[in-house]
Amino acid sequence: MPSTRMVFLYSCISLFLLALSLPVMGGEIGPRPHSWVETPPFLHLIANPPSSTTIRNIRAHRHNKYTRVVLDLTRPVQPAPQDHRTTTEFQLELPSTQLATDAIAKSTADSFPLKLDLSTTSSGSILLTIPIEGWRSYKWYLLQNPARVVLDLYPAPATATNAKSSAGGEPPPQPSRVEPPPPQPPPVTKKDLVIVIDPGHGGKDPGALGRKGTREKDVVLTIANHLRDLLTQEGSTKVLMTRETDVFVELEDRAKFANTHKADLFVSIHINSHPQTSVKGMELYHFGEASDPRALAVAARENGTPLEKDAAPWQFILADKLNDKKIDDSRELAWTTKKSLVKFMNSYYKINDHGVKTAPFFVLRMTTMPAILAEIAFISNPTEEKLLQSPTYQKRMAEGIFNGLQSYITPLQTASR
Repeated sequence: MPSTRMVFLYSCISLFLLALSLPVMGGEIGPRPHSWVETPPFLHLIANPPSSTTIRNIRAHRHNKYTRVVLDLTRPVQPAPQDHRTTTEFQLELPSTQLATDAIAKSTADSFPLKLDLSTTSSGSILLTIPIEGWRSYKWYLLQNPARVVLDLYPAPATATNAKSSAGGEPPPQPSRVEPPPPQPPPVTKKDLVIVIDPGHGGKDPGALGRKGTREKDVVLTIANHLRDLLTQEGSTKVLMTRETDVFVELEDRAKFANTHKADLFVSIHINSHPQTSVKGMELYHFGEASDPRALAVAARENGTPLEKDAAPWQFILADKLNDKKIDDSRELAWTTKKSLVKFMNSYYKINDHGVKTAPFFVLRMTTMPAILAEIAFISNPTEEKLLQSPTYQKRMAEGIFNGLQSYITPLQTASR
């Protein structure tokens, strides 16, 4: 008599053979013709991935020699954008990209500094279209960390329209009445720039302290003085300092000083500290909600308020529309300065780059111009404390910040970023 195990095995084999004899819905057993092969749903997602890049913000700024348009993305565009130029338009196509509602509203606002159109194509791309009238040429490039598409537009010479009539053929028809162009703000040139340098702490407030007695207030003042001298040597930038000696200046007075002098840029210089002495490196900040708990702790320390008190009025603040442009420009200033600063310092030292962060620093919130705060090193780290005591390191740090500011200010340098 067969065992129970054998009976079970025979039953399984019988069921398997029966299943093979059943027809499959929609066709016969056996391999289907190629035209019948269906891709499982999950393979459709792999072959045709959903749009994964979003234009979350758009911003534009008129420089003295060009106008820059920046598309802030949630992730890099894949595949790479393609540009087209017709007789009437510039077009930049971003494949597999979608557009956030806020970006649409911003691009169509009356305050936006140039005319453009953002539309969605049938293939799921975003098409950025700019009328060619008034522009001579353009450049575009991709930036990472964060992902951005940057488009620089170079204006046509004022006589470009009249030159067409001398190129042969019939002159263009003249309108019966020429409307005067709308008034434009004066172009910002380097000689117009006012930069306020803010050496942190001072006087009764020593700032962060190193184990060897190094004081933050002394080092940042020395670096700020070197930076002032470098900018002044350019001869086209007015440089002001919130303090030039070892005096205490309230945070409110620092911001008021920059606002009263109508500064174009505000640069605050500080030195970091951390409970773990192994932590070292540099990081730059612009205003915003704290990007991580440590960023909030750094802001609380520099603001001179306990962390729990700092969080309530600052952490949940939402910038109003008047500050949108300032925050956009501050973000660009921070990334540009950080990139140039790290590159320059890495040629002499091994720098730990902690990137660009956001935090609710008082001086960044209360200033009305693009503003950044640089935490240039960790005084709590023995190696970096020793470097901070070095006059050579101090001068090089000032030169690195100077290079970063120049990269933001000068079109020829920024276009190569």
